Amino acid sequence: MSAPPDEVARQEPAKPAGKGGGMLRSTLVFSVMTFLSRIAGYLRDWLQASLFGAGPAVSAFVVAYRIPNYLRRIFAEGSFASAFVPVLSELKQKGDEDALQDFINHVAGALLAAVVVVSALGVLAAPWIARLFLAMAPADAGRVPMAAEMLRVTFPYLTFISMTAFAGAVLNSFRRFGLPALTPVLHNLAMMAAMLLLSSQLPIPEYSLAWGVLAAGVLQVLVLWPAMGRLGIRPRFRFNFRHPGVRRVFKLMLPTIFSSSVAQVNVLVGTVVASALVPAAQAWLYYSDRLIELPLGLFGVAIGTVILPQLSRHHADEDAAGYSRSLDWGLRTVMLIGLPAALGIVLLAEPLTAALFNYGQFTELDTRMVAWALLAMATGIPAFMLTRILLPAFYSRQDTKTPMRAAIWTVIANVVLTVALVTPLWLADNPYAHTGIALATALAGMLNAALLWRYLKREGVYRPQPGWTRWLLRILAALAVMAIVVVLARNQVGEWTALPALWRWAWLLAVIGAGALAYGATLVALGLRPRHLRA
Repeated sequence: MSAPPDEVARQEPAKPAGKGGGMLRSTLVFSVMTFLSRIAGYLRDWLQASLFGAGPAVSAFVVAYRIPNYLRRIFAEGSFASAFVPVLSELKQKGDEDALQDFINHVAGALLAAVVVVSALGVLAAPWIARLFLAMAPADAGRVPMAAEMLRVTFPYLTFISMTAFAGAVLNSFRRFGLPALTPVLHNLAMMAAMLLLSSQLPIPEYSLAWGVLAAGVLQVLVLWPAMGRLGIRPRFRFNFRHPGVRRVFKLMLPTIFSSSVAQVNVLVGTVVASALVPAAQAWLYYSDRLIELPLGLFGVAIGTVILPQLSRHHADEDAAGYSRSLDWGLRTVMLIGLPAALGIVLLAEPLTAALFNYGQFTELDTRMVAWALLAMATGIPAFMLTRILLPAFYSRQDTKTPMRAAIWTVIANVVLTVALVTPLWLADNPYAHTGIALATALAGMLNAALLWRYLKREGVYRPQPGWTRWLLRILAALAVMAIVVVLARNQVGEWTALPALWRWAWLLAVIGAGALAYGATLVALGLRPRHLRA
C-alpha cells in the first residue's frame, strides 16, 4: 500500500519558499529544465523550417496544431491548473489525507471524461472546424482539406496532454518542478522523429507534423503519470461530476477559460485573419510566436508555476504579509528579466531568425517576414510575463471572475486593433500586413497586464515592498548600456543571411553574450546583489 501524499511530503520536507530563496531555487530548477526543452524545441523548429519551409501545408498544420493547443490551455496547464492547484493546496494544508485522495480520484475521472468527449467531437467535426478557421482563405488554396486531415490526428493529443498536465499540477503542488518542466523535451523529440521517419512515407510530408504531435502527447503522459506514483499518489478514476471537489474546480475553471488563455485566443484571432493574407502569413506568425515562447517559457511560465502554489498556501494560512511579499518578488523578477529579453529580441530579430531558420526550404524572404513579426510581438514580452504572475495572484484566492473581465476587454481590443492595423495594409497589398497581427497581439497583452494590475491594486491585497524606484532605475540604466553594446556589436556583421551557418551562430552568441554581460555588469555596478533576488 502506497504512503499517503501528506506522509510522503513530510518524509521529504521542502524548505519553505521565502526563506533562503526557496522560490528562486524552484524557479531556477524550472527554468533550467525548460531551457533544455527549448533547445530541443529549437532543433524541432529548425528541422521543420529546413524540410518544409513556410508553404501552404505548414500553414494548414498551424491551424491543426493551434486549435487543440488552445483547448490544452483550458483542460490542461491553463484554466484547469489555475482552478485545481489552489483547491489541492487548501486540502493539503488541512491535512485530511482521505479527502485529498478522494478529491484527486474524482477530478482525474471528470477531466478524463471531459477531454475524451471533446477530442471525439473535434475529430468528427474536423472539416467544419478547419473551414471556420480558414474562412478568409482563397477557395483554391487547398489548406482546408489539409488542415482537416491533420486535425483528425492532432485532436486526440488533447486527451493525453490533459492527463499529463493533471500529473504535472499534482507534482508542482508537492514542489516537484523539475520533471514536469522537462517532459516537453519529449514533445519536441517525438515531432523530430516523426518528421525524419514519416515525412517520406506520407502523401503530404507535412502530415508527419500532426502524427508527431499525437506521439508527443502519449510519451509525456507515460513519463509523468508514474512520477505521481513515486510520491504515493495513484489516482483511481471516479466518474462523478456531482462530487463537491469536481464541481468546485469546474466552477472555478469556467471564468478562467478566457483569462488564463487570452494570449492563445488572440493568436487564434490572428490565425483567422492571417488566412486572408498570403499563404505563408500563418507560418510566418507561427515561427515568430515560437521564438517569443523562449523567454516566456524560461522565465514567465517558470515564475508563474512556482508562485501559484506558494500564494495558495499563504492564502490558506491567512498570511497576508507573506502573500504580498511573494507576489512582490515575482513582479520584480519579471521586470528584471522581461525587459532585457524584449529589448534583446527587438534589436536582434533578424539575426535570430536567420541563425535559427534560414536553411533549406526557408528562404531569405521568410526570414525577413518572420523577423518583422517577431520585432512587433516582442514589444509585448514584459506584459505577457507580468500576466503570468498577476493571474496567480487572483487564482490563488480562488477569484476567477475578475481576470475574466480583463480577458474579455483584452480580446475585444485585440480584434479591434487587428482589424485597424491589418486592413489598410491588406487593401494596399502590403507584404508586411501580417506584422499588424503581431503588433495587435502585443498591444492587447499590454492592456491585459494593465487591467490585472489595476484590479489587484484596487482590491488592496498587494502592498509593494520598499525600493521599487531604485529597482527600476537600475534596470533602465542597465538596459541603456546593453542597447549600446548590442547595436555596436550587431553592426559589425552586416548582412546576417549572407553568413555561413557556423558564423551566424558564432556572431549571434557573441552579441547576446556581450549584451548580457553589459546588462549584468551594470546592475552589479549599481548595487544589485544576489540577496536582492531572494524572495
